[in-house]
Amino acid sequence: MPHAIFRRPHNALAWAVGLSLGAWNCAAIAQDANAAAADRPARETAAPSATLETVTVTAQKRSENERKVPASISVVGEQQLENQHVTQLSDLNGYLPAMTIQDGGTPGQTAVSLRGIPTVGPGAVVGTYIDDTPLGSSSNFARSGAFVLDLLPYDLQRVEVLRGPQGTLYGASAMGGLLKYVLKDPDLDGFEGRVGAGISAIGGAGDNGWNARAGLNAPLIEGELALRASFANEYTPGWIDNALDSRKHINDTRQRSGHVSLLWRANDKVRLKLTGLHQTVDADDNSTILLDAQSRRPTFGEDVTGKPVRERFEKQVDYFAATLNWDVQWADFVSATSYSKTSTLQVNDLSKVYGPLFPLLGEPEGVSEFPLSLDLKKWTQELRLASKSEGPVEWMLGAFYTREKSANHQQASAESFAGVPIAGLNPLLVADLPSTYQEAALFGNLTYKFNDRFDVTAGLRYARNEQDFKQIISAGSLVAPGTTPGESSENVTTYLFGSRWHLDEDSMLYLRIASGYRPGGPNLALPGVPKTVNSDSLVNYELGWKALMFERRASIDLAAYQIEWKDIQLSAATPNGLTYLTNAGKARSRGIELTSAFKLTPSLRLGFNASYTDAYLIDAAPALNGQSGDTLPGIPRWTWALSADYDFALPRGMSGHVGGGYHWLGKRKTNVDSNPDTAPLSASGQLNLNADISKGRWTLRAYVRNLGDRRDYTSLSPVRSGTTNQVVEWQANQLQPRTVGLEFDLWF
Repeated sequence: MPHAIFRRPHNALAWAVGLSLGAWNCAAIAQDANAAAADRPARETAAPSATLETVTVTAQKRSENERKVPASISVVGEQQLENQHVTQLSDLNGYLPAMTIQDGGTPGQTAVSLRGIPTVGPGAVVGTYIDDTPLGSSSNFARSGAFVLDLLPYDLQRVEVLRGPQGTLYGASAMGGLLKYVLKDPDLDGFEGRVGAGISAIGGAGDNGWNARAGLNAPLIEGELALRASFANEYTPGWIDNALDSRKHINDTRQRSGHVSLLWRANDKVRLKLTGLHQTVDADDNSTILLDAQSRRPTFGEDVTGKPVRERFEKQVDYFAATLNWDVQWADFVSATSYSKTSTLQVNDLSKVYGPLFPLLGEPEGVSEFPLSLDLKKWTQELRLASKSEGPVEWMLGAFYTREKSANHQQASAESFAGVPIAGLNPLLVADLPSTYQEAALFGNLTYKFNDRFDVTAGLRYARNEQDFKQIISAGSLVAPGTTPGESSENVTTYLFGSRWHLDEDSMLYLRIASGYRPGGPNLALPGVPKTVNSDSLVNYELGWKALMFERRASIDLAAYQIEWKDIQLSAATPNGLTYLTNAGKARSRGIELTSAFKLTPSLRLGFNASYTDAYLIDAAPALNGQSGDTLPGIPRWTWALSADYDFALPRGMSGHVGGGYHWLGKRKTNVDSNPDTAPLSASGQLNLNADISKGRWTLRAYVRNLGDRRDYTSLSPVRSGTTNQVVEWQANQLQPRTVGLEFDLWF
């Protein structure tokens, strides 16, 4: 249906953090870096290594050294998330090669693209997992592409990003890659508690932000049964004003997250982990501002909007999982079961779309509010058996099943500017789009090691999905009431072929050819619209090199790829603004990714990431008004990021750390080149700094996000009149203003 530079922060906190950062930098120069705090927790007091640390990942459903995995992977660890005060996915935008995160104005209104494969339809192109189980829908009607899983990252071990299609191990909707949240496991042997709090100031905000968090790990039966529990609460004050009704700071946002895990080690061979997670996002409004239709300059000024409808956003995720690991001596067996319930409310202001229609029907122009309510219930079960890593043959066999039930309720109102429903017009539309999605799949990978240096891998996944759908129009003046059912089914086979050459102990070349797909399904019942939309699919050809150099003080991960994408699923619109799905032809994305790290001294670490992406249409795409050769929307050609971290000792048994990062996204466009309403998004850079001081069991941390207070646009979308179909204004989101914060954590 509807398709839907210096700013002064709050003085006391800003000056306090500024003085703290300056003092810590001076202290770092003056003090002996070899001093240590004898009473700090073990994780803090370990002597810094002169070589780069080994990073273990599970993105390929085995615990592996990331530098031995023949695929392009990025890992964001717990410490990096904490240092940079990451509270939502968009905070990572620009840091990871070939990954673009589109911010919709609040946490949870997020779209993710990998390797030039944009979200141009309602279905997701990147798979999302928590530990061993997926969360998010494979159905188009649940609209997961615009609401990617966006966890408040507290009590996370790490975030893994696996680039390129993962069609054999992860199946549907992992065609661009995988985003995986890895939660901390309970520790069977050690008791640990943690409490923390923080305060922050955002330039132009009406209040200070704050957060509070607590975590506990407790062995209930030492070595056998342990519990981990945590809670986090994050309040972000608003900085957007509404000129239309004089409301100030309208976009306050609250995020809450609770996590409980129970780990039982029955014996040396069997482990069972039970997990429960609850997360909410509650935003009073979004950070979207309005731009003039022609000049694309702010209509009401920077950080000021003008709309009659409060566009609030609410999301709640409840997730439960049970994972059994059983060592059967000759192989490892895993059973991963999950149930999740996701509820989303997105309120949209469509007054400029449908308001102009009212005079044509004999009524004065007015207001149209469009709340979109989504509810998703999802069961998943995966069974897999994986061989031990010893021997010349390594294999994995698995079976997967999921059942989803989603509700999609849409309602558009017709009201006067005073908020009074207009008789005869209100409601414009009341529609429900309930659907079910079932998928069953068998998959397997086989690796043969010719010797210690060379191996070959082949994989296959066969899946069948069946979908049922109803379009229920119960009221409205835009579409005639009625109920129309729909259904679809399809069989899909995806594959993997790869080889790996170990040039020596610390360097490796790999070749990877892999396919992936996004399910099709029933379409909306509109005149002239096909009853179903086909799945789209792609094939990725990749060559990569991973190496440790200079006595393991430097690492290089370099990958070049070409992706062939066909039957692209797109959103198209009828003249009166109702959207449906259609398939286009082919597109291609090719590029190069670089991830590197350097340990210049045991205490100083540098990182540099970069990517080049050339993504374009091969065939014309009428739904986008696109022509062959047009660049795909929202994809920057160049991105790069630089980071630095330095640890040092301070007097009186204290230690310190300073760090920072700068990321840069190249220019891109809101749509394909030939679309007459395409708008450019300028290149954007952001500098973030952080520092902390620790002693014993406490840490005091300071951070500054967007130090230069850049206000670059992160997204633009046109608003069209329902009468003329012309663009009447633009909606824009900007980088969050300079944010300064202090955090305190205490371990016990």
